[in-house]
Amino acid sequence: MLRLGIVLATAASVAACGSSSSRHVAQSQTGAYKIGPPYKVDGVWYTPQEEFNHVETGVASWYGPGFHGKSTANGERYDQSERTAAHRTLQMPAIVRVTNLDNGRSTVVRINDRGPFARSRVIDLSRQAADELDIVRMGTAHVRIDQMSAESQAVKEVALNGGGPSEQMTAVAQVSSGRRTAQPAPTQAVAYAPPPSPPAPQQPPPQQQPTPAVWQPSSPPPEAVPVSSRGVAGGATVSSLVAGNALHPAGGFYVQTGAFSTPENAERQRDAVSSYGVSEVSQGSASGREVYRVRLGPYTTPDAAGIVADRLKRSGYGDARVVAN
Repeated sequence: MLRLGIVLATAASVAACGSSSSRHVAQSQTGAYKIGPPYKVDGVWYTPQEEFNHVETGVASWYGPGFHGKSTANGERYDQSERTAAHRTLQMPAIVRVTNLDNGRSTVVRINDRGPFARSRVIDLSRQAADELDIVRMGTAHVRIDQMSAESQAVKEVALNGGGPSEQMTAVAQVSSGRRTAQPAPTQAVAYAPPPSPPAPQQPPPQQQPTPAVWQPSSPPPEAVPVSSRGVAGGATVSSLVAGNALHPAGGFYVQTGAFSTPENAERQRDAVSSYGVSEVSQGSASGREVYRVRLGPYTTPDAAGIVADRLKRSGYGDARVVAN
């Protein structure tokens, strides 16, 4: 999913298909071999690398309907019924085995996207892969990632020669059956480029507050107003504005995607994010001015809200964040 938006503006939008490297072949719906430049999300720098023996443990999450059919970071079309996943630094494609440490189940997936960027998560699985690991209902699970060296080398060769996902998985099957021998993996990871020095801190204008307007891919950025760090509520089919927290019970967690000075801009964004969950415009005030906030929720835990915030960020809503009611 082309889904990092403004949050990666200073890092050349690593999730956008336009990024390229010396290994990047012509892109199409079959995707391309891609490493990508270093990029920054929420103050953290990530340096994609070509690896063949990667091992990692952490929390896995999954993404599905909201991204089905959309572009991945290497130019493929995301299919939630395939065994694929998003990783923050591995080359695309790469082959890894993911083991659910909570129940012992494992599956093999092909990395073709970037993410996740929420909390301590290390991999974002397709619905098919998540179903095989039995984590769809819970949303997350503790996992171990073991890169399959020969298989990763094989899909690299296929991708560099213009082969798409089906040809890549055929190569994986051939390696597993001994009918294909991949080139030896390099002994040292090859990075796309050294990470840049962190940019010097920039002081915001005195009148600017923490929550800016959220960039919308389909239209020019609407005018935003300064708001406080506390958000208000969000819903998908409500056309009227709701004052304060009238429709929302106390407690719970929400994902705030934007705050605007006009209801029209807020309603436009509310409609745009409605596919990610119940979204709503809520009217309030900040610094003595009317403000219209867009939020999704409520969610029972910050982790559940974090999954939604992460997906929104990767779809271009770079300022999506979790707030407590």
